[in-house]
Amino acid sequence: MKIASWNVNSIRQRERHVAAWLGRVQPDVLFLQELKCQEPEFPRAAFQALGYEAAVVGQKSYNGVAVLARVPFEVVHTSLPGLEGEVASQARYIEITTAGMTLIGIYLPNGNSGGEAGYAGKLAFMAALKARAEALLSADVDFAILGDWNVAPEDVDYAKGALSPGDALVRPATRAAYREIVWLGLTDAVRALHPQGPVYTFWDYQSACWQRDCGLRIDHALLSPRLAERLAAAAPDRRERGEEQPSDHVPVVVEIT
Repeated sequence: MKIASWNVNSIRQRERHVAAWLGRVQPDVLFLQELKCQEPEFPRAAFQALGYEAAVVGQKSYNGVAVLARVPFEVVHTSLPGLEGEVASQARYIEITTAGMTLIGIYLPNGNSGGEAGYAGKLAFMAALKARAEALLSADVDFAILGDWNVAPEDVDYAKGALSPGDALVRPATRAAYREIVWLGLTDAVRALHPQGPVYTFWDYQSACWQRDCGLRIDHALLSPRLAERLAAAAPDRRERGEEQPSDHVPVVVEIT
């Protein structure tokens, strides 16, 4: 099974990009982030014409997540269980079951806006996500968590000068929270197969970051133990960043045997 994740930075602006990519790559399941639209505005019919059914958790102008799938699936949650506070009202989480697996798509808060309260929301989301992963592990469920994590786990995961030491994507508490989730026994799919060097998934629109390859690795796929044993391939699709009017993120594609 081919599972993917992509922060599209406005689905209405990137509809043709997603449609073309689905035709070229043909994933079984694609999680989308940063839709920037409410559910009625989501171009569901365009993707149905390609054989993909959609489940959408929308929000006006901001956030928003969705799943497109050409395999049967059921939606389990459209918000992160256990999450409280203002961040809980934002469209950042969708969880489905398909083919005997639980698949989770997330758009984790950036944490750089809203001062320390905004950063606290990021950490609260990560704590609730860890608790959800623990619950699934305790239930002996095979699962994957994919999406825009807004975390660069190690220094190799961002180009020199791309982030300041105090950026919420690399603050010590951010990285520690990410490690706590991984250390439950999960596998970072991309790093498992590409353990050395930079493997970026995001390039800012400013300062010719794409042309200079001044990128970040902030889009991740974490796999539970049995799924990790079935991991066949995992990589970002860099080609998409070179398209006309692209998203600043590229898809991350994971193949499970």
